[in-house]
Amino acid sequence: MTAYLQADGSQATELLATELKAIELKATEFREMEAATWRNDRACDGDLSHKVVLHKFESIKFESIKFELFSKVVSILIAIVTLFFCVLPIRQALAQEDTFKIEEISPGNYVHYGTHAARSPQNLGDNANVGFIAGGKCVLVFDSGGSLAVGQALRAAIRRVTDKPICYVIISHVHPDHFFGTAAFLDDHPEIIGHENLPRQLAARGRHYEMTLARDLGDVAQGSKVVMPTKTLAAGTSMTIDLGGREIEIRAWPPAHTDDDLSVLDLSTSTLWLGDLLFVDHTPVLDSNITGFLSVMQELREFDIRHYVPGHGRSDVPWPAVMDPQQRYFELILVETRQAIRDNVRLMDAVNQVGYSEAQNWVNFETYHRRNVTTAYTELEWE
Repeated sequence: MTAYLQADGSQATELLATELKAIELKATEFREMEAATWRNDRACDGDLSHKVVLHKFESIKFESIKFELFSKVVSILIAIVTLFFCVLPIRQALAQEDTFKIEEISPGNYVHYGTHAARSPQNLGDNANVGFIAGGKCVLVFDSGGSLAVGQALRAAIRRVTDKPICYVIISHVHPDHFFGTAAFLDDHPEIIGHENLPRQLAARGRHYEMTLARDLGDVAQGSKVVMPTKTLAAGTSMTIDLGGREIEIRAWPPAHTDDDLSVLDLSTSTLWLGDLLFVDHTPVLDSNITGFLSVMQELREFDIRHYVPGHGRSDVPWPAVMDPQQRYFELILVETRQAIRDNVRLMDAVNQVGYSEAQNWVNFETYHRRNVTTAYTELEWE
């Protein structure tokens, strides 16, 4: 049944038609064998024992074929029900223009804002901001979303805007809400660009991420998979590419949100795509180094930009004031965690004490805050 769930509507229909044709051929074979058996039965010319043995043998064969046919029919019926009443309607609904909305925040820069809700079969893991930059020659995708279905919806959105080839897919970092849609672009044969640390992190975490995605999304996670970058950038370096009248700077950062963060800057419009180097409203997530994150944020503040795209949340607050809440949050964790360590507060207690004055300011605080304190504590206790 997996093949049906991975396919789009037309492909799934073809698969089902092929299976049904195979069943029809098998049924024809069954009818011919049954007729031949009775002909052999009559040809035995009264040899009762031979007729009994032959009849029992052929009966077993017929029952086996009947069971095989019945099993195939049941499997296909299950696939049809699942496909056409559960999976495809959700995927197709997400791909519709009025459901998978994109906004042009600056000329040629298109953003789809993901939800803050936990991933589910209903939202298909559409939990992060994704988008694309359209040039005169080709298109760059910045993050592909949290499932194959999100990637397919993003690709459909691109095709509503331009027919230019998709030349580049950027994976901003290792977290699964940003990369599982990459498989939707493989037929475009793009250069897939990531940080030099991304392959190692994907290899270490990929299997776990695939298992938890299947747990959270069920059958609609089918086809979502880890795709490795085809090109990587070393931390502290950058590269410039030309989309056709539009130069793009891709930068690899030292450890901050993760140890494999990339950003993209459209030089022609001064539009900065930050990935999870910036959270708006959603609780910031620390998966590397709190002092490094604060240092990178300070460097980002010095960028002279007119537009920006955070990893989560909208792009409405002016730059760089939009970074103030995230900086305040991490500075509070830094100060209070250091104080907890000086006071010999154990980690298991610190996670329930540090930073709670910020609780009312963020969505999903209970989900992410304690792990942020844990990450900061295990870094700072060795200062």
